Amino acid sequence: MTDAHKTAAETALRTTGGAPPDDVDKAPIPLLEPREGIPPVVATDEALAAVVAAFAAGTGPVAVDAERASGYRYGQRAYLVQMRREGAGTALIDPVGCPDLSAMGEVLSDTEWILHAATQDLPCLREIGMVPSRIFDTELAGRLAGFPRVGLGAMVESVLGYALEKGHSAVDWSTRPLPEPWLRYAALDVELLVDLRDALEKELDRQGKLEWAHEEFDAIASAPPAPPRKDPWRRTSGMHKVRRRRQMAAVRELWTARDAVAQRRDVSPGKVLSDSAIIEASLALPANVTALTALTGFGHRMGRRQLEQWQAAVERAKALTEAELPQPGQALQGPPPPRSWADKDPAAAARLSTARAAVSALAERLNMPQENLITPDTVRRVCWEPPGDRSDAAVSEALASHGARPWQIAQVTPLLSAALTEAPAKP
Repeated sequence: MTDAHKTAAETALRTTGGAPPDDVDKAPIPLLEPREGIPPVVATDEALAAVVAAFAAGTGPVAVDAERASGYRYGQRAYLVQMRREGAGTALIDPVGCPDLSAMGEVLSDTEWILHAATQDLPCLREIGMVPSRIFDTELAGRLAGFPRVGLGAMVESVLGYALEKGHSAVDWSTRPLPEPWLRYAALDVELLVDLRDALEKELDRQGKLEWAHEEFDAIASAPPAPPRKDPWRRTSGMHKVRRRRQMAAVRELWTARDAVAQRRDVSPGKVLSDSAIIEASLALPANVTALTALTGFGHRMGRRQLEQWQAAVERAKALTEAELPQPGQALQGPPPPRSWADKDPAAAARLSTARAAVSALAERLNMPQENLITPDTVRRVCWEPPGDRSDAAVSEALASHGARPWQIAQVTPLLSAALTEAPAKP
């Protein structure tokens, strides 16, 4: 039994049926129904006002989850929001019928929100007016506490001794009306989040990591929205096969045309045209629609009008001047790939090797993933362009400039200071 298991077993948890099993190493208890049953879906302004009032009158933190229709619809909007709070019970809110949840966000503005993998849900929650000021991320807490499996089902099972229903996470949540089994699954996702949070808080405190977790949670809650990706077409799967600039232009034209169609039809881009088809057409640069039809991904099921729009995108790429063609790669932001360091700067390569080994060893001692101790990108940047002064103060300042939190700086500064002395600074 792990320390985390002991914490769960020793904690009085508000779970269905009372407390968790005496020994959570035994077979988990299936959690089949929400405590108060499946609540009705909130899809009108009147129903939303009543739920907002109930949650405002509730006590303690609020568990929040959101379901998207990834792979089915364009974008990452929320199609269902699940919430649970002591005194308010569970609410299932339909953002299609109630697209503005800012009233809920406002009444809970000073409340701690519990989310699992918060960075996945916060963007779509922000779009509908729900922006927390304080969070507790149970997935991140599990990582910091050293759990080997941090999915919600695995965490609930290993910490609380219950098995959540599986099988509906990847369904089309834009479906209306939502089937009852899906709603049951959604309600159960927030059923035990408060219990899980309480057990993980105790475990983090026991390990001396609770303040570290709070710093991480605060960083997530205060982070601004991510800026739009530059040249998102470059992320097309299979892009590594494309070598010539005109072929790259074809990828760009086809990707842009596909994105416009997907947005107009509100469907996932992959349902309009696959990445593999984009790559096939870009490599072949077909001369006409007949040649395009012969390529994988452009078969007989595709209508003439569709084929013509894809061929038109290829023709636009062919018509570009040399000056209009995209460059082979994006301008590097930060250091080059580590595999090239030995040739470009052997001293930097030596610093990075020493730093990586030291950080890896410390992460193992602290029982947490290396990337949660300090991001690999931060280590690379500091090793590639170290401060002129290799003192702890200078290294700490460099780490802070790259976004490291105070607890991370305190842990890794001595290691990086030592690693940076392995070779002289770049001339």
